[in-house]
Amino acid sequence: MTHLSVEMLAADAAEPITSAGHAQLGIAVLAGIAVIVLLITKFKLHAFLSLIIGSLVLGAVAGAPLDKAITSFSTGLGTTVAGTGVLIALGAVLGRLLADSGGADQIVDTILARASRPAMPWAMVLIAGIVGLPIFFEVGIVLLIPVVLLVAKRGNFSLMRIGIPALAGLSVMHGLIPPHPGPLVAIDAVGANLGVTLALGVVVAIPTAIIAGPVFSRYAARWVDIRPPEKMVPERASDDLAKRPGFGITVATVLLPVVMMLAKALVDIVIDDPEDTVQRVFDVVGSPLIALLTAVLVAMFTLGRAAGFTRGRIATTVEKSLAPIAGVVLIVGAGGGFKQTLVDAGVGQMILDISKGWNISALLLAWLIAVTIRLATGSATVATISAAGLVAPLAADMSTTHAALLVLAIGCGSLFFSHVNDAGFWLVKEYFGMNVGQTLKTWSVMETLISVVGIGCVLLLSLVL
Repeated sequence: MTHLSVEMLAADAAEPITSAGHAQLGIAVLAGIAVIVLLITKFKLHAFLSLIIGSLVLGAVAGAPLDKAITSFSTGLGTTVAGTGVLIALGAVLGRLLADSGGADQIVDTILARASRPAMPWAMVLIAGIVGLPIFFEVGIVLLIPVVLLVAKRGNFSLMRIGIPALAGLSVMHGLIPPHPGPLVAIDAVGANLGVTLALGVVVAIPTAIIAGPVFSRYAARWVDIRPPEKMVPERASDDLAKRPGFGITVATVLLPVVMMLAKALVDIVIDDPEDTVQRVFDVVGSPLIALLTAVLVAMFTLGRAAGFTRGRIATTVEKSLAPIAGVVLIVGAGGGFKQTLVDAGVGQMILDISKGWNISALLLAWLIAVTIRLATGSATVATISAAGLVAPLAADMSTTHAALLVLAIGCGSLFFSHVNDAGFWLVKEYFGMNVGQTLKTWSVMETLISVVGIGCVLLLSLVL
């Protein structure tokens, strides 16, 4: 079911922590989000602390007892970290092994060596898509910036012609494809099937990345014709290595958890018998935890040992990969706490009640909510988590495929128009040596294209699935 109607019923929900009316709840939501935005943008408070304070403000304005608001937040934080914290950590370890072993550089160098000049933007979006599967957006930028700058300089390309495809590939992976934090949390909140979401996410990601990347880069290069800034070319990880892993084994290692999760989804579709032994085996093998853990253990040999790392060096690499993600895990957890406060306050039910008479796609509604939160907070992850909590009741009567499409609609909305309250905006601006206006005309427009094309693909899929 993809449209709201008077017949749609909400899922059985826990008793709300407030008995506030719709108007008061609406004001509470706006107040909570406004506090988060002001604290992050105006007072430069860390997003983790801002989300805690915003959740308490939401509960207070909604009329909830403080102890119940605290319990809701703590429950949401604990559930979110329990569900995604380990996966984020494993993804970070895999990404660090990929980077430090020179595996990422091997992928990049191999593809670029075989790409002609006209094919270079397409090669960049392909590289970003592969490298961006297991690693966070910010890490992907740091990995690919040297390559982008080097290719643009050597090939005498406009920086936008090479940079936009790379950014598009990374951003699409970050917003739509598990095991990135946003999609994982949305899958958990909505109750979607991870394998189906992953498969449909790839279907949506490919045309979206092409249009927002190689195609749009033609226009971006005309609007902002700049050359690579010399001072921003850092050294690559593999420059100090005597050897590095081969291209084939590196790609196979990166794709291993994806293949395992997709295999589980396929078996679930073909067999569809929870008591069947084969299905039970694949339910374990294809679970995100086992898939990512397996990939990390395999990567220690196929990437770490292949690069000549000793056991001590591998242990050090793993240790270094975990420290930087502490903030990410806490922010994601606090976002889950905010989401749970929204749900327990009855905001999800409020949205259902208000929208029952609307003839609007549930997928489009989820996208619009994520867009609003994204524009307000600047964080794709916060937008995804909060929107997922708000629209989770819409998934109650949905099929497996439409629940997955709901997750993707939220992910698309979370990428809409990155601007000055988004850390990614400033990261791209500084690395590419652009001013604010140039960044808005390129990066911000590219993000908006990803969001709009993505939701268009999601809505088309909803018509045929």
